[in-house]
Amino acid sequence: MSFVIDASITASWAFLENDPRAESAFERLLIESATAPWLWWYEVRNLLITDERKQNRNSASTTGFLAFLATLPIRLDAAPDEDKVLRLARIHKLSVYDAAYLELAGREGFALATLDADLVRAARAEGIALIEKKNRGKR
Repeated sequence: MSFVIDASITASWAFLENDPRAESAFERLLIESATAPWLWWYEVRNLLITDERKQNRNSASTTGFLAFLATLPIRLDAAPDEDKVLRLARIHKLSVYDAAYLELAGREGFALATLDADLVRAARAEGIALIEKKNRGKR
């Protein structure tokens, strides 16, 4: 089984934010694959280069993180349903970028891993499962 990963999850890894939902997504990547729309490739690189410009990271750090990402089982999808993406953007007042993640998750029947509150709300409204933080029960 796979799940859809968005750039906010990847940014949490890159910036070492330790969000429990991002940690859950990473743990799932150890046993299954993730899927993202092609725009994820651009979004991730834009986040990293913007961080370089703010002098929070250097080019070697960016290169290293991208090399790390290349080792993960993340498949890029290039076949969105344009009408559905636009419909989702309109209905849920999302950017087309965010609607692309939602459309992919709905089309494939996959859970969605995101930290974006608007995207979480829209996924719930569409009946799309979310990657939530792991419940750490007592033993």
